[in-house]
Amino acid sequence: MSVLVGRKAPDFDVAAVVSGSQFVDSCKLSDYKGRYVVLFFYPLDFTFVCPTELHAFQDKLDEFKKRNVELLGCSVDSKFSHHAWLRTPRNRGGIEGVTYTLLSDINKTVSRDYDVLLEDAGVSLRGLFLIDRDGVVRHQVVNDLPLGRNVDEVLRMIDALQFTEEFGEVCPANWSKGGKTMKPDDEGLKEFFKDA
Repeated sequence: MSVLVGRKAPDFDVAAVVSGSQFVDSCKLSDYKGRYVVLFFYPLDFTFVCPTELHAFQDKLDEFKKRNVELLGCSVDSKFSHHAWLRTPRNRGGIEGVTYTLLSDINKTVSRDYDVLLEDAGVSLRGLFLIDRDGVVRHQVVNDLPLGRNVDEVLRMIDALQFTEEFGEVCPANWSKGGKTMKPDDEGLKEFFKDA
């Protein structure tokens, strides 16, 4: 498994479904330069854990927008499969109502470039990559197929990244927005633990 943190995120150029219904033949990571991106992979359309995750991201879409973050979901399905799943109601296992972009990695190149493809199964692990405004991966996490993600944790990591970029301080374990941070030096560490 490759660690991409600190490296330029691999660019891609794939078909996608945007705004819940519109086909585009070219969606590139480089189109989002200057914005934060959360790129997350899921195994397949019309499966079981996947719709719970896609709806969970949609339910928090306004929170991502407030943070200037673009959400991009990606699987090895075609844009036509994405479109059909988007037209299927939630209570029938569909993702009707999801409005962020879904990438079609039908050739599996994006999944390979991000090293989340299970070659034998032909599907992607649940990889998630937080990419900064310069196109650098700043956080990645990869879950096995049966393990769904926590969207609030993704938002917490975005908050931590944006805080460190703005203020130059670091965010300790279990930090959340508004919590105590520290300067990244010995004095900062002593100050952080002074009341412990």
